Amino acid sequence: MTLPTRTFTITRADLVRYAEASGDHNPIHRDDAVAASVGLPGVIAHGMYTMALVAGAVSDWFPGAEVVSFGCKFTHPVVVPPEGGVQVEVAGETKATEDGLTTVALTVTCGGQKVLGMPKAVLRVPADD
Repeated sequence: MTLPTRTFTITRADLVRYAEASGDHNPIHRDDAVAASVGLPGVIAHGMYTMALVAGAVSDWFPGAEVVSFGCKFTHPVVVPPEGGVQVEVAGETKATEDGLTTVALTVTCGGQKVLGMPKAVLRVPADD
């Protein structure tokens, strides 16, 4: 089953809030010059913040489900411009339901580029009443 695509806009203000909440104050997430000095194209979103947005989409698709496993590889940075924001799209497809577990294959893109490699969630979905 194909799940409806979710789109999230990430702004620099979001990165500031995430840094405060997570304690990850690495300057590549707030300073263009520092990001450029390490070879990045600009300020980038925290990988774990991007992953958290994906987890939110999964939660919306499967309310009340227990997350058994959730993982990915960070393959491409999400560059966040100084003004406005950047959109991240999360698409999902249920691949299998076996032994009471549902596997959801995910696709996470920004500007048409995949930003997470092999993102997948395995859920225990409550039975319909």
